[in-house]
Amino acid sequence: MRTAVVLLILLAVAAVPGSLLPQRGVASDPAAVALFYRDNPDLAPWLDRLYLFDVYAAPWFAAVYLLLLVSMTGCVLPRCVRLWREVTAQPPAAPRRLEREDAHARLTVEEASASLTAAAAHLRSRRFRVVETDGEVRAEKGHVRELGNLAFHLSLLVLLVGVAGGRLFGYEGRVAVVEGSTFTNIASSYDALTRAPLADPADLEPLEFTLRSFDAQFETSGPRLGEPRSFTAVLDWVTSDGAGTTEVRPNQPFDANGTKFFLTGHGYAPQITVRDGRGDVAASGPVIFLPQDQAFTSDGVVKVPDARPTPVALEGLFLPTAARGADGIDVSAYPGLVNPALLLTAYSGDLGLDDGGAQSVYTLDLDGLVEVTGDDGDRWRATLAPGETVRLPDGLGTVTFDGVTRFANFQVARDPGKEISLVAALLLLMGLSVSLGVPRRRVWVRRVDDATVEVGWRHLGRRRCADSDSAALTAALEHDPDNHPESTT
Repeated sequence: MRTAVVLLILLAVAAVPGSLLPQRGVASDPAAVALFYRDNPDLAPWLDRLYLFDVYAAPWFAAVYLLLLVSMTGCVLPRCVRLWREVTAQPPAAPRRLEREDAHARLTVEEASASLTAAAAHLRSRRFRVVETDGEVRAEKGHVRELGNLAFHLSLLVLLVGVAGGRLFGYEGRVAVVEGSTFTNIASSYDALTRAPLADPADLEPLEFTLRSFDAQFETSGPRLGEPRSFTAVLDWVTSDGAGTTEVRPNQPFDANGTKFFLTGHGYAPQITVRDGRGDVAASGPVIFLPQDQAFTSDGVVKVPDARPTPVALEGLFLPTAARGADGIDVSAYPGLVNPALLLTAYSGDLGLDDGGAQSVYTLDLDGLVEVTGDDGDRWRATLAPGETVRLPDGLGTVTFDGVTRFANFQVARDPGKEISLVAALLLLMGLSVSLGVPRRRVWVRRVDDATVEVGWRHLGRRRCADSDSAALTAALEHDPDNHPESTT
Protein backbone atom coordinates (compact mmCIF):
# COMPACT_ATOMS: atom_id res chain seq x y z
CA MET A 1 0.00 0.00 0.00
CA ARG A 2 2.86 2.40 0.78
CA THR A 3 4.36 1.70 -2.65
CA ALA A 4 1.03 2.44 -4.34
CA VAL A 5 0.63 5.70 -2.43
CA VAL A 6 4.16 6.82 -3.32
CA LEU A 7 3.57 6.01 -7.00
CA LEU A 8 0.23 7.84 -6.93
CA ILE A 9 1.93 10.96 -5.54
CA LEU A 10 4.70 10.60 -8.11
CA LEU A 11 2.14 10.36 -10.92
CA ALA A 12 0.42 13.53 -9.70
CA VAL A 13 3.76 15.38 -9.59
CA ALA A 14 4.66 14.07 -13.06
CA ALA A 15 1.40 15.46 -14.45
CA VAL A 16 2.16 19.01 -13.25
CA PRO A 17 4.29 19.96 -16.32
CA GLY A 18 1.40 18.86 -18.54
CA SER A 19 -0.74 21.55 -16.94
CA LEU A 20 1.89 24.29 -16.88
CA LEU A 21 3.49 23.82 -20.32
CA PRO A 22 1.80 23.69 -23.76
CA GLN A 23 1.25 20.17 -25.05
CA ARG A 24 1.36 18.75 -28.56
CA GLY A 25 -1.78 17.18 -29.94
CA VAL A 26 -4.22 19.45 -28.12
CA ALA A 27 -6.91 20.12 -30.70
CA SER A 28 -8.16 23.30 -29.04
CA ASP A 29 -4.73 24.97 -29.32
CA PRO A 30 -2.58 23.18 -31.94
CA ALA A 31 -0.10 26.06 -32.34
CA ALA A 32 0.73 26.40 -28.63
CA VAL A 33 4.05 24.50 -28.79
CA ALA A 34 5.19 26.35 -31.92
CA LEU A 35 4.46 29.69 -30.25
CA PHE A 36 6.38 28.59 -27.15
CA TYR A 37 9.35 27.69 -29.39
CA ARG A 38 9.16 31.13 -30.99
CA ASP A 39 9.07 32.94 -27.65
CA ASN A 40 11.65 30.71 -25.91
CA PRO A 41 14.11 29.51 -28.57
CA ASP A 42 16.83 28.55 -26.06
CA LEU A 43 14.69 26.80 -23.42
CA ALA A 44 12.22 24.97 -25.68
CA PRO A 45 14.66 22.41 -27.20
CA TRP A 46 15.78 21.29 -23.74
CA LEU A 47 12.21 20.88 -22.56
CA ASP A 48 11.45 18.92 -25.72
CA ARG A 49 14.31 16.50 -25.04
CA LEU A 50 12.66 15.70 -21.71
CA TYR A 51 9.26 15.10 -23.38
CA LEU A 52 7.77 18.01 -21.47
CA PHE A 53 5.66 18.98 -24.49
CA ASP A 54 4.34 15.38 -24.65
CA VAL A 55 4.05 14.64 -20.94
CA TYR A 56 1.22 12.10 -21.13
CA ALA A 57 2.94 10.21 -23.95
CA ALA A 58 6.41 10.36 -22.38
CA PRO A 59 8.17 7.06 -21.58
CA TRP A 60 8.81 8.12 -17.99
CA PHE A 61 5.13 9.00 -17.47
CA ALA A 62 4.04 5.67 -18.97
CA ALA A 63 6.52 3.85 -16.72
CA VAL A 64 5.10 5.47 -13.56
CA TYR A 65 1.55 4.75 -14.72
CA LEU A 66 2.26 1.09 -15.47
CA LEU A 67 4.07 0.64 -12.16
CA LEU A 68 1.10 2.19 -10.37
CA LEU A 69 -1.30 -0.12 -12.22
CA VAL A 70 0.75 -3.19 -11.28
CA SER A 71 1.12 -2.01 -7.69
CA MET A 72 -2.58 -1.24 -7.31
CA THR A 73 -3.49 -4.64 -8.76
CA GLY A 74 -1.16 -6.39 -6.33
CA CYS A 75 -2.50 -4.30 -3.47
CA VAL A 76 -6.22 -4.25 -4.17
CA LEU A 77 -6.99 -7.78 -5.31
CA PRO A 78 -5.57 -9.58 -2.23
CA ARG A 79 -7.25 -6.99 -0.02
CA CYS A 80 -10.56 -7.60 -1.78
CA VAL A 81 -10.20 -11.33 -1.13
CA ARG A 82 -9.57 -10.64 2.55
CA LEU A 83 -12.49 -8.24 2.84
CA TRP A 84 -14.80 -10.73 1.14
CA ARG A 85 -13.77 -13.37 3.65
CA GLU A 86 -14.56 -10.96 6.46
CA VAL A 87 -17.98 -10.24 5.00
CA THR A 88 -18.89 -13.91 4.67
CA ALA A 89 -17.33 -15.05 7.96
CA GLN A 90 -19.43 -15.89 11.01
CA PRO A 91 -19.38 -13.59 14.04
CA PRO A 92 -16.35 -14.35 16.21
CA ALA A 93 -16.58 -15.94 19.65
CA ALA A 94 -16.99 -13.68 22.68
CA PRO A 95 -13.82 -12.42 24.34
CA ARG A 96 -13.10 -13.68 27.82
CA ARG A 97 -13.67 -10.34 29.54
CA LEU A 98 -16.79 -8.68 28.16
CA GLU A 99 -16.47 -5.83 30.63
CA ARG A 100 -13.70 -4.38 28.48
CA GLU A 101 -16.05 -3.83 25.51
CA ASP A 102 -17.63 -0.53 24.55
CA ALA A 103 -20.73 -1.37 26.60
CA HIS A 104 -21.30 -4.12 29.16
CA ALA A 105 -24.14 -5.33 31.36
CA ARG A 106 -24.75 -8.24 33.75
CA LEU A 107 -28.45 -9.06 34.08
CA THR A 108 -30.44 -11.22 36.46
CA VAL A 109 -33.14 -13.11 34.58
CA GLU A 110 -35.75 -15.75 35.36
CA GLU A 111 -34.20 -18.37 33.09
CA ALA A 112 -30.88 -17.88 31.26
CA SER A 113 -31.63 -20.32 28.41
CA ALA A 114 -34.92 -18.58 27.58
CA SER A 115 -33.20 -15.22 27.70
CA LEU A 116 -30.55 -16.38 25.21
CA THR A 117 -33.29 -17.57 22.87
CA ALA A 118 -35.11 -14.25 23.24
CA ALA A 119 -31.84 -12.36 22.61
CA ALA A 120 -31.18 -14.34 19.39
CA ALA A 121 -34.71 -13.69 18.11
CA HIS A 122 -34.46 -9.99 18.91
CA LEU A 123 -31.08 -9.61 17.17
CA ARG A 124 -32.32 -11.42 14.07
CA SER A 125 -35.29 -9.05 13.92
CA ARG A 126 -32.74 -6.21 13.87
CA ARG A 127 -30.96 -7.84 10.91
CA PHE A 128 -27.95 -9.00 12.87
CA ARG A 129 -26.16 -12.09 11.69
CA VAL A 130 -26.63 -14.48 14.61
CA VAL A 131 -24.88 -17.69 15.66
CA GLU A 132 -26.20 -19.63 18.67
CA THR A 133 -23.99 -22.02 20.60
CA ASP A 134 -24.39 -23.75 23.90
CA GLY A 135 -24.41 -20.95 26.45
CA GLU A 136 -23.61 -18.11 24.05
CA VAL A 137 -25.16 -15.94 21.35
CA ARG A 138 -22.89 -14.11 18.87
CA ALA A 139 -24.26 -11.43 16.58
CA GLU A 140 -22.77 -9.03 14.08
CA LYS A 141 -24.18 -6.24 11.92
CA GLY A 142 -22.78 -3.67 9.48
CA HIS A 143 -21.02 -5.96 7.00
CA VAL A 144 -22.00 -3.46 4.33
CA ARG A 145 -19.23 -1.29 5.79
CA GLU A 146 -16.68 -3.81 4.57
CA LEU A 147 -18.44 -4.03 1.21
CA GLY A 148 -18.07 -0.24 0.96
CA ASN A 149 -14.39 -0.60 1.75
CA LEU A 150 -14.17 -3.27 -0.93
CA ALA A 151 -15.93 -1.03 -3.49
CA PHE A 152 -13.63 1.89 -2.65
CA HIS A 153 -10.47 -0.12 -3.27
CA LEU A 154 -11.81 -1.68 -6.47
CA SER A 155 -12.83 1.75 -7.79
CA LEU A 156 -9.21 2.93 -7.75
CA LEU A 157 -8.21 0.07 -10.00
CA VAL A 158 -11.19 0.57 -12.30
CA LEU A 159 -10.38 4.28 -12.55
CA LEU A 160 -6.84 3.53 -13.71
CA VAL A 161 -8.20 1.16 -16.36
CA GLY A 162 -10.73 3.78 -17.55
CA VAL A 163 -8.11 6.51 -17.87
CA ALA A 164 -5.78 4.15 -19.72
CA GLY A 165 -8.59 3.19 -22.10
CA GLY A 166 -9.21 6.81 -23.03
CA ARG A 167 -5.51 7.49 -23.57
CA LEU A 168 -5.02 4.39 -25.72
CA PHE A 169 -8.17 4.27 -27.85
CA GLY A 170 -9.65 7.79 -27.91
CA TYR A 171 -9.13 10.76 -30.17
CA GLU A 172 -9.91 14.47 -30.35
CA GLY A 173 -10.03 16.87 -33.26
CA ARG A 174 -10.94 20.35 -34.37
CA VAL A 175 -12.91 21.48 -37.39
CA ALA A 176 -14.41 24.74 -38.67
CA VAL A 177 -17.63 24.41 -40.67
CA VAL A 178 -19.16 27.22 -42.75
CA GLU A 179 -22.93 27.71 -42.91
CA GLY A 180 -24.36 25.50 -45.61
CA SER A 181 -21.28 23.23 -45.68
CA THR A 182 -21.27 19.53 -44.83
CA PHE A 183 -18.76 17.81 -42.57
CA THR A 184 -18.05 14.10 -43.02
CA ASN A 185 -16.38 12.30 -40.12
CA ILE A 186 -13.23 11.09 -41.82
CA ALA A 187 -9.65 11.95 -40.91
CA SER A 188 -9.06 14.16 -43.96
CA SER A 189 -12.00 16.43 -43.03
CA TYR A 190 -10.43 17.62 -39.78
CA ASP A 191 -8.37 20.78 -39.41
CA ALA A 192 -6.49 18.96 -36.64
CA LEU A 193 -6.87 15.35 -35.45
CA THR A 194 -5.02 13.78 -32.54
CA ARG A 195 -5.37 10.02 -32.21
CA ALA A 196 -4.39 7.81 -29.30
CA PRO A 197 -1.70 5.21 -30.01
CA LEU A 198 -4.17 2.34 -30.55
CA ALA A 199 -6.97 4.35 -32.21
CA ASP A 200 -7.74 3.32 -35.79
CA PRO A 201 -8.88 6.07 -38.24
CA ALA A 202 -11.13 3.49 -39.86
CA ASP A 203 -13.10 3.25 -36.60
CA LEU A 204 -14.29 6.88 -36.69
CA GLU A 205 -18.04 7.07 -36.14
CA PRO A 206 -19.77 7.05 -39.57
CA LEU A 207 -21.68 10.33 -39.67
CA GLU A 208 -22.05 13.61 -41.48
CA PHE A 209 -23.80 16.84 -40.69
CA THR A 210 -24.61 20.10 -42.41
CA LEU A 211 -24.42 23.40 -40.58
CA ARG A 212 -27.84 24.72 -41.54
CA SER A 213 -27.46 27.99 -39.66
CA PHE A 214 -25.50 29.72 -36.93
CA ASP A 215 -26.95 32.48 -34.78
CA ALA A 216 -24.95 34.73 -32.47
CA GLN A 217 -26.53 37.34 -30.21
CA PHE A 218 -24.60 40.24 -28.64
CA GLU A 219 -25.47 42.93 -26.13
CA THR A 220 -26.67 45.99 -28.06
CA SER A 221 -26.51 48.74 -25.44
CA GLY A 222 -25.19 49.78 -22.06
CA PRO A 223 -21.76 49.30 -20.53
CA ARG A 224 -21.69 45.66 -21.73
CA LEU A 225 -22.13 46.61 -25.38
CA GLY A 226 -20.85 43.86 -27.64
CA GLU A 227 -20.65 41.11 -25.01
CA PRO A 228 -21.90 37.72 -26.24
CA ARG A 229 -25.34 36.58 -25.10
CA SER A 230 -26.02 33.30 -26.93
CA PHE A 231 -24.63 31.08 -29.68
CA THR A 232 -26.67 28.42 -31.44
CA ALA A 233 -25.67 26.10 -34.28
CA VAL A 234 -28.41 24.13 -36.05
CA LEU A 235 -27.19 20.84 -37.52
CA ASP A 236 -28.87 18.45 -39.94
CA TRP A 237 -27.18 15.13 -39.20
CA VAL A 238 -27.09 11.62 -40.61
CA THR A 239 -25.61 8.61 -38.79
CA SER A 240 -25.85 4.84 -39.10
CA ASP A 241 -28.79 4.98 -36.65
CA GLY A 242 -30.88 7.52 -38.56
CA ALA A 243 -31.10 11.24 -39.27
CA GLY A 244 -32.39 14.37 -37.60
CA THR A 245 -31.86 17.99 -36.67
CA THR A 246 -30.31 19.27 -33.46
CA GLU A 247 -29.21 22.53 -31.87
CA VAL A 248 -25.70 22.78 -30.45
CA ARG A 249 -24.82 25.38 -27.83
CA PRO A 250 -21.84 25.90 -25.50
CA ASN A 251 -21.79 22.99 -23.02
CA GLN A 252 -24.60 21.28 -24.98
CA PRO A 253 -22.71 19.14 -27.51
CA PHE A 254 -24.03 16.99 -30.32
CA ASP A 255 -23.49 13.36 -29.25
CA ALA A 256 -23.32 10.74 -32.00
CA ASN A 257 -22.90 7.32 -30.35
CA GLY A 258 -20.19 8.55 -28.00
CA THR A 259 -18.51 10.99 -30.41
CA LYS A 260 -19.22 14.49 -29.10
CA PHE A 261 -19.10 17.76 -31.05
CA PHE A 262 -18.60 20.76 -28.76
CA LEU A 263 -19.26 24.29 -30.01
CA THR A 264 -16.08 26.17 -29.05
CA GLY A 265 -16.05 29.26 -31.24
CA HIS A 266 -17.34 31.03 -34.31
CA GLY A 267 -16.53 33.79 -36.77
CA TYR A 268 -17.23 35.19 -40.22
CA ALA A 269 -16.54 33.79 -43.67
CA PRO A 270 -16.76 36.50 -46.38
CA GLN A 271 -17.94 35.22 -49.75
CA ILE A 272 -15.35 36.26 -52.32
CA THR A 273 -15.22 35.74 -56.09
CA VAL A 274 -11.92 36.25 -57.93
CA ARG A 275 -11.84 36.53 -61.73
CA ASP A 276 -8.45 36.37 -63.41
CA GLY A 277 -7.10 38.56 -66.18
CA ARG A 278 -9.00 36.55 -68.78
CA GLY A 279 -12.32 37.09 -67.03
CA ASP A 280 -12.63 33.45 -65.87
CA VAL A 281 -13.73 32.61 -62.30
CA ALA A 282 -10.53 31.42 -60.61
CA ALA A 283 -11.93 31.18 -57.06
CA SER A 284 -15.35 31.60 -55.53
CA GLY A 285 -17.01 30.84 -52.21
CA PRO A 286 -16.81 31.59 -48.48
CA VAL A 287 -13.36 32.05 -46.94
CA ILE A 288 -12.87 31.62 -43.19
CA PHE A 289 -11.38 34.71 -41.51
CA LEU A 290 -10.10 34.17 -37.98
CA PRO A 291 -11.27 36.60 -35.23
CA GLN A 292 -8.53 38.67 -33.60
CA ASP A 293 -10.42 40.58 -30.90
CA GLN A 294 -13.76 40.80 -29.09
CA ALA A 295 -15.16 43.05 -31.85
CA PHE A 296 -14.45 40.18 -34.28
CA THR A 297 -11.91 42.05 -36.37
CA SER A 298 -10.86 39.07 -38.51
CA ASP A 299 -8.05 38.33 -40.92
CA GLY A 300 -7.65 35.75 -43.65
CA VAL A 301 -6.10 34.98 -47.02
CA VAL A 302 -7.34 33.92 -50.44
CA LYS A 303 -4.95 31.85 -52.57
CA VAL A 304 -5.73 31.69 -56.30
CA PRO A 305 -3.08 29.45 -57.92
CA ASP A 306 -5.13 28.93 -61.11
CA ALA A 307 -5.42 32.62 -61.98
CA ARG A 308 -4.02 33.67 -65.36
CA PRO A 309 -1.74 35.19 -66.51
CA THR A 310 -0.19 34.83 -63.05
CA PRO A 311 -1.30 33.35 -59.69
CA VAL A 312 -2.75 35.82 -57.22
CA ALA A 313 -3.01 35.91 -53.42
CA LEU A 314 -5.10 38.27 -51.31
CA GLU A 315 -4.62 39.28 -47.68
CA GLY A 316 -7.76 40.61 -46.07
CA LEU A 317 -9.14 42.18 -42.94
CA PHE A 318 -12.86 41.82 -42.28
CA LEU A 319 -14.70 44.32 -40.08
CA PRO A 320 -18.26 43.31 -39.04
CA THR A 321 -19.06 46.91 -38.06
CA ALA A 322 -16.56 49.17 -39.78
CA ALA A 323 -15.82 52.53 -38.15
CA ARG A 324 -13.06 55.08 -38.39
CA GLY A 325 -10.80 54.94 -35.33
CA ALA A 326 -9.30 57.87 -33.48
CA ASP A 327 -5.99 57.48 -35.37
CA GLY A 328 -7.72 57.38 -38.75
CA ILE A 329 -7.49 53.58 -39.11
CA ASP A 330 -10.61 51.54 -39.83
CA VAL A 331 -11.61 49.28 -36.93
CA SER A 332 -14.58 47.12 -35.94
CA ALA A 333 -16.77 48.83 -33.34
CA TYR A 334 -19.21 45.95 -32.71
CA PRO A 335 -19.09 42.15 -33.25
CA GLY A 336 -22.45 41.99 -35.06
CA LEU A 337 -23.01 42.60 -38.78
CA VAL A 338 -24.00 46.28 -38.79
CA ASN A 339 -21.64 47.79 -41.39
CA PRO A 340 -19.49 44.98 -42.83
CA ALA A 341 -16.40 45.92 -44.80
CA LEU A 342 -13.57 43.93 -46.40
CA LEU A 343 -10.07 45.48 -46.62
CA LEU A 344 -7.75 43.83 -49.16
CA THR A 345 -4.13 43.88 -50.31
CA ALA A 346 -2.80 41.69 -53.13
CA TYR A 347 0.29 39.73 -54.16
CA SER A 348 1.26 37.92 -57.35
CA GLY A 349 3.79 35.22 -58.19
CA ASP A 350 4.56 31.67 -57.11
CA LEU A 351 2.38 30.60 -54.17
CA GLY A 352 4.60 27.60 -53.42
CA LEU A 353 1.72 25.12 -53.68
CA ASP A 354 3.49 22.88 -56.18
CA ASP A 355 6.55 22.02 -54.07
CA GLY A 356 4.67 19.40 -52.02
CA GLY A 357 5.07 21.17 -48.68
CA ALA A 358 2.19 21.72 -46.27
CA GLN A 359 0.77 25.23 -45.95
CA SER A 360 -1.77 26.79 -43.65
CA VAL A 361 -4.94 28.02 -45.32
CA TYR A 362 -5.03 30.90 -42.81
CA THR A 363 -1.58 32.40 -43.51
CA LEU A 364 0.36 33.49 -46.57
CA ASP A 365 4.00 32.63 -47.25
CA LEU A 366 5.42 35.77 -48.89
CA ASP A 367 8.54 34.03 -50.27
CA GLY A 368 8.37 34.20 -54.05
CA LEU A 369 5.51 36.72 -54.07
CA VAL A 370 5.55 40.30 -55.29
CA GLU A 371 3.37 42.94 -53.69
CA VAL A 372 0.83 44.43 -56.08
CA THR A 373 1.13 48.24 -56.32
CA GLY A 374 -1.19 50.88 -57.66
CA ASP A 375 -0.61 53.48 -60.33
CA ASP A 376 1.09 55.72 -57.75
CA GLY A 377 3.62 53.03 -56.88
CA ASP A 378 2.27 52.50 -53.38
CA ARG A 379 0.82 49.28 -52.06
CA TRP A 380 -2.54 48.50 -53.62
CA ARG A 381 -5.40 48.58 -51.14
CA ALA A 382 -9.16 48.28 -51.51
CA THR A 383 -12.14 48.54 -49.16
CA LEU A 384 -15.28 46.69 -50.26
CA ALA A 385 -18.85 46.60 -48.98
CA PRO A 386 -21.06 43.58 -49.74
CA GLY A 387 -21.89 43.47 -53.46
CA GLU A 388 -18.99 45.66 -54.59
CA THR A 389 -16.30 44.72 -57.13
CA VAL A 390 -12.80 46.11 -57.48
CA ARG A 391 -10.33 45.70 -60.36
CA LEU A 392 -6.79 44.54 -59.63
CA PRO A 393 -3.89 46.49 -61.19
CA ASP A 394 -1.78 45.22 -64.10
CA GLY A 395 -4.65 43.23 -65.62
CA LEU A 396 -4.64 40.64 -62.82
CA GLY A 397 -8.45 40.46 -62.72
CA THR A 398 -11.22 41.52 -60.36
CA VAL A 399 -12.39 40.76 -56.82
CA THR A 400 -16.06 40.77 -55.77
CA PHE A 401 -17.27 40.81 -52.16
CA ASP A 402 -20.51 38.82 -52.57
CA GLY A 403 -21.65 38.76 -48.93
CA VAL A 404 -20.98 37.27 -45.51
CA THR A 405 -21.70 33.90 -43.95
CA ARG A 406 -20.74 32.55 -40.53
CA PHE A 407 -18.68 29.58 -39.50
CA ALA A 408 -18.63 27.53 -36.29
CA ASN A 409 -15.67 25.84 -34.61
CA PHE A 410 -16.28 22.36 -33.23
CA GLN A 411 -14.04 20.38 -30.94
CA VAL A 412 -14.60 16.68 -31.45
CA ALA A 413 -13.83 14.16 -28.72
CA ARG A 414 -14.27 10.45 -28.27
CA ASP A 415 -13.14 8.87 -25.01
CA PRO A 416 -14.07 5.18 -24.76
CA GLY A 417 -12.82 5.11 -21.19
CA LYS A 418 -15.05 7.86 -19.84
CA GLU A 419 -17.93 5.51 -19.00
CA ILE A 420 -15.52 3.27 -17.10
CA SER A 421 -14.11 6.30 -15.28
CA LEU A 422 -17.63 7.48 -14.43
CA VAL A 423 -18.52 4.07 -12.99
CA ALA A 424 -15.28 4.12 -11.01
CA ALA A 425 -16.03 7.60 -9.63
CA LEU A 426 -19.55 6.61 -8.57
CA LEU A 427 -18.22 3.39 -7.05
CA LEU A 428 -15.57 5.35 -5.17
CA LEU A 429 -18.06 7.84 -3.74
CA MET A 430 -20.54 5.15 -2.80
CA GLY A 431 -17.90 2.92 -1.22
CA LEU A 432 -16.30 5.77 0.70
CA SER A 433 -19.66 7.03 1.98
CA VAL A 434 -20.71 3.57 3.14
CA SER A 435 -17.39 2.69 4.75
CA LEU A 436 -17.31 5.99 6.68
CA GLY A 437 -21.01 6.23 7.52
CA VAL A 438 -22.00 2.68 8.46
CA PRO A 439 -20.70 1.34 11.80
CA ARG A 440 -19.73 -2.30 12.33
CA ARG A 441 -21.42 -3.71 15.48
CA ARG A 442 -20.89 -6.89 17.40
CA VAL A 443 -22.95 -8.19 20.33
CA TRP A 444 -22.30 -11.14 22.62
CA VAL A 445 -24.74 -12.61 25.13
CA ARG A 446 -23.22 -15.22 27.45
CA ARG A 447 -24.83 -17.42 30.09
CA VAL A 448 -23.10 -17.03 33.43
CA ASP A 449 -25.46 -19.28 35.46
CA ASP A 450 -29.14 -20.26 35.37
CA ALA A 451 -30.28 -16.81 36.48
CA THR A 452 -27.53 -14.54 35.12
CA VAL A 453 -26.45 -13.48 31.61
CA GLU A 454 -23.66 -11.16 30.55
CA VAL A 455 -23.89 -8.85 27.53
CA GLY A 456 -21.14 -7.01 25.64
CA TRP A 457 -21.39 -4.54 22.75
CA ARG A 458 -18.57 -3.46 20.41
CA HIS A 459 -18.74 -0.81 17.69
CA LEU A 460 -16.05 -0.91 14.98
CA GLY A 461 -16.68 2.64 13.81
CA ARG A 462 -16.98 6.24 14.90
CA ARG A 463 -20.24 5.88 16.82
CA ARG A 464 -20.60 4.34 20.22
CA CYS A 465 -23.44 2.02 21.18
CA ALA A 466 -26.77 3.84 21.28
CA ASP A 467 -28.86 3.75 24.43
CA SER A 468 -31.80 2.39 22.42
CA ASP A 469 -29.68 -0.62 21.35
CA SER A 470 -28.94 -1.49 24.97
CA ALA A 471 -32.49 -0.83 26.17
CA ALA A 472 -34.04 -2.94 23.43
CA LEU A 473 -31.77 -5.91 24.01
CA THR A 474 -32.14 -5.65 27.80
CA ALA A 475 -35.92 -5.66 27.41
CA ALA A 476 -35.73 -8.75 25.22
CA LEU A 477 -33.57 -10.56 27.72
CA GLU A 478 -35.90 -9.71 30.59
CA HIS A 479 -39.06 -10.65 28.63
CA ASP A 480 -40.58 -7.20 29.20
CA PRO A 481 -42.73 -6.42 26.13
CA ASP A 482 -43.82 -3.06 27.57
CA ASN A 483 -40.21 -1.88 27.56
CA HIS A 484 -39.34 -3.15 24.06
CA PRO A 485 -38.70 -0.18 21.71
CA GLU A 486 -40.20 -0.60 18.28
CA SER A 487 -37.32 1.17 16.53
CA THR A 488 -33.62 1.11 17.31
CA THR A 489 -30.55 2.61 15.76
